[in-house]
Amino acid sequence: MQATKKATINIALVGNPNSGKSSLFNALTGLNQKVSNFPGVTVDKKTGAATISSALQANIIDLPGTYSLYPKSADEFVTYDVLVNPAADEQPDMILIIADASNLKRNLLFCSQIMDLKIPVIIGLTMMDIARKKGVEIDEAGLERELGVPIVSINPRKNKGVTELKKMIDLVAKEKQSVAPRDFIDSQALAPEVIQEIKKYVQVKSDYAAMHIAVNHHELAFLNGGQKLAVTNILQTHQFNKTKVQAEEIMQRYARIKHIMKNTVVEADPLQKQLQTEKLDNILLHRFWGYMILLGIMFFMFQSIFWLASFPMDWIEAGFGWLSGWLTGVLPANQLTDILVNGVVAGLGGIAVFVPQIMILFAFITVLEDTGYMARISFLTDRLMRQVGLNGKSVMPLISGVACAVPAIMATRNIENRKERLITILITPLMSCSARLPIYTVMIALVIPDRPVFGFLSLQGLVMMGLYLLGFVMALFIAAILKLFIKIKEKSYFIMELPVYRAPRWANVGTTMVQKAKIFITDAGKVIMVISIILWFLASFGPKDRMEKVTAHYEQLKTAHPEQSEALDMEMQSEKLGNSYAGVLGHAIEPVIRPLGYDWKIGIALITSFAAREVFVGTMATLYSVGESAEDNDATLREKMTNATWKDGRPVYTLASGVSLMLFYAFAMQCMSTLAIVKRETKSWKMPAIQFVYMTALAYISALIAFQLLN
Repeated sequence: MQATKKATINIALVGNPNSGKSSLFNALTGLNQKVSNFPGVTVDKKTGAATISSALQANIIDLPGTYSLYPKSADEFVTYDVLVNPAADEQPDMILIIADASNLKRNLLFCSQIMDLKIPVIIGLTMMDIARKKGVEIDEAGLERELGVPIVSINPRKNKGVTELKKMIDLVAKEKQSVAPRDFIDSQALAPEVIQEIKKYVQVKSDYAAMHIAVNHHELAFLNGGQKLAVTNILQTHQFNKTKVQAEEIMQRYARIKHIMKNTVVEADPLQKQLQTEKLDNILLHRFWGYMILLGIMFFMFQSIFWLASFPMDWIEAGFGWLSGWLTGVLPANQLTDILVNGVVAGLGGIAVFVPQIMILFAFITVLEDTGYMARISFLTDRLMRQVGLNGKSVMPLISGVACAVPAIMATRNIENRKERLITILITPLMSCSARLPIYTVMIALVIPDRPVFGFLSLQGLVMMGLYLLGFVMALFIAAILKLFIKIKEKSYFIMELPVYRAPRWANVGTTMVQKAKIFITDAGKVIMVISIILWFLASFGPKDRMEKVTAHYEQLKTAHPEQSEALDMEMQSEKLGNSYAGVLGHAIEPVIRPLGYDWKIGIALITSFAAREVFVGTMATLYSVGESAEDNDATLREKMTNATWKDGRPVYTLASGVSLMLFYAFAMQCMSTLAIVKRETKSWKMPAIQFVYMTALAYISALIAFQLLN
């Protein structure tokens, strides 16, 4: 008997920010999408496959959160286009609305607008536990009758109600009867002539969808030029007043929502005792203690990055050192062994050692997001942000930039004000991302003594925290300058819902740590592998005449002084490295970087790390491995860098050159991926070009001043 092919439908997942959409998306699809407890996590639509029943498969489309069907920001337009565009590739067959039961009145506004689009709808009620704590009781059966669409209570964080939801999706897909029997409000009465005439030019499923075409026809990409012209003429003929119609619509919707709430919801006396969340906010959002607690949390985080990670880092470093020494001993001495040991293993070892720190950093970030504290940071810093031309919403991308600038820049889409969004995009890369962490760690270990401060604090941890704070302060300073030059005038409002405090989901924290470590190793590893092999070639070979000249010179010396043969061999390898293709390139740029305290090897690392900042460490590992004797192959990178000297015997890595290098990487735009995402978000090469120039200049000048003062 032939197996019956499963039917497939598109289901759009929509709702207010922080309502639990992304958690439900994970529960339905099984995808490990990042779930965080603050608004604006979903900045682009994401899709995943879900098995609903033995006969039904669904393509779940997780759309950015929005408070109403009138978009104000770039991410809200993503949601708007999918829902309103009748010709969209992912036109939903069904809409799953996630509504926060603890804020039902506000959530019902968006629900009512979606229902009037006349697409089959199911409402998933989340946060029922929070609603009960607030003293709110909801008559779900009565609410279902009033709205005319099915309602299912769910708790996606605990996977409760998901099975019942799937059964309802299957039922609705079969019967297709979840379209509300009547309009929530009479949309046609708001602009009858306009709606009737628009429906002649654009195929829509409802009067309300036609009204949205009247309101936003200039921004709707699916309308062709003829349709836009026709709609414009219709609006002019009937003197359509967009603002008046929208205001009347919202008033009518809230009037009916008030009636529904009165019949189906029992709310607690507002004078009842405060929730635990409100009590905590009195402390954590305090004008003074709130900032002290925030600094304390940051301080603890960066101390832990050094304290907790030190043991696994030592084990990994020693392990790769042993592996290099073992491979050198068991494999024949040839170029294949050389490229394996001094190219691949050295490059990967240089980056793998920092995985524990990356995991700890992301663990802290995930806990802060999951508990709901991350959103509070936006409110704490809103006043400071406004002084430099931003608002509290800019803090979320800046904090996300501590992990990676690419998703952080994408997260600026929920900033409505164009000027504030552009400034945020331009300054976000100044936040020290996780790719800079390996550079900071190796340089701090080289030039900052590992000694306690006040008996219990780590000086190295304090320096690390200082570098991150420096990036934040510089970002604010640059924002204040950009505020004067970017001439876009728009009013700015800061409205963000504060989620309730929750215990972190440790399984989610663990998954994120493993996921980020895997991404760091695989993504960085691919780049480092390629660059290490290229560097090995460039450092092992050079112009024929130069290499022959060096070989001939040292052969003569060894003939004249056979007792110094071993020492002369080491000198010859060093001289060959300096005359290799890598050495020639490095010496060519050395005059530019010498005032910063850098030698030609650091110069090569500056160039290669433009592919990705973390490549710096892999590059140094390769350059310091090529030309080393077999006995030195088990030495760690830090030991090799500590022993590096100039020709006159002075150490290359001193306090002056180390601080200079850390400042250079704190401010430099050393990342192609970030420039590419800035181009995508701003739709122009002008902004990434400005960003690259100002950040490179800032990095060079800061590094120059630091070296000259400390040298």
